[in-house]
Amino acid sequence: MFGSSEIGIDLGTMNILLYSKNKGIVFNEPAVIAFDVQTNEVLTIGTEAKMMIGKTPNNVETIYPLKHGVIADFDKTTTMLKQVFKLASKRIGFSIKKPNVVISIPFHSTSVERRSFYELAKHCGAKQVYLLEEPIAAAIGADLPVDEPVANVVVNLGAGKTEAAIISLGGVVACQSLRIGGNQLDEDIIQYVRQHYNLLIGEQTAERIKIEIGHAPIAHEEKTMTIHGRDLVTGFLKAVPLSSTEVQKAMEESLSQILSAIRTVLEECPAELSGDIIDHGIVLTGGVALLHGIEKWLSSELHVPVHTAPNPLEAVAIGTGKALSTIQKLITSVP
Repeated sequence: MFGSSEIGIDLGTMNILLYSKNKGIVFNEPAVIAFDVQTNEVLTIGTEAKMMIGKTPNNVETIYPLKHGVIADFDKTTTMLKQVFKLASKRIGFSIKKPNVVISIPFHSTSVERRSFYELAKHCGAKQVYLLEEPIAAAIGADLPVDEPVANVVVNLGAGKTEAAIISLGGVVACQSLRIGGNQLDEDIIQYVRQHYNLLIGEQTAERIKIEIGHAPIAHEEKTMTIHGRDLVTGFLKAVPLSSTEVQKAMEESLSQILSAIRTVLEECPAELSGDIIDHGIVLTGGVALLHGIEKWLSSELHVPVHTAPNPLEAVAIGTGKALSTIQKLITSVP
């Protein structure tokens, strides 16, 4: 059975989640670390570190040590995960020592990237380390019957990447990965505002715009919000109104690429499984699954039903947590 000493980890580009079967999600905070560049001392991680982004003195740096779902800075990621284990231990009331760890990895990650996830968990004191491919973890977390001979189509719309996969009999039949996700949508908004208003806004402002008035490329009731930034011409602070139609236009190209990747996966589907997709449709997980109108837009473009998982932000973490007690064959161990 999956006990308290066994932990599921979703190491995302933007957020890190820990799952314990007994306690559920025991940690869910931004995957950010703040440190002193002179002494290399860690100041804080998670939510506190994210609040410091763009507001720190020269001697303090805040970074996301993961990019596009893989480890970009091994040492900082190790330090961050050790801190996460400490914080999670305090919250659940007992120490996480030598846990068995199931960690989610991108489907198309290289052997070097897979090894780095394994070494990361080992450096943090894990007794045994199992790697679970993210599309399968997302499907388990979304309560799909992954071990049955039916087509389960899951699209994990993360911050650093998108993975669209067809899963049947516990394995991935077809998968398309794309290094476009929520972060790219934020960048699209930043560039649009810069080009059209000569206004410089930060990542957190762009993210707020996306969440509040961002909309998939489909007809909708227009909303407007006032945004604040620095005028690139005068250097002064300025406020401008931004409409949801403009945000929609800014994100359209990136969303079209995501649509294209999903379409490619559906085209690769074996004939025997195509009927299941028409019946059961596609399930969305990840943060971008919460974008306004995305279900309706994808359904109209792909001509199949599209649903969002009950808990899209936590689906991968829940899937890693459930994996040990459900389907042993889905997990691959790195020797």
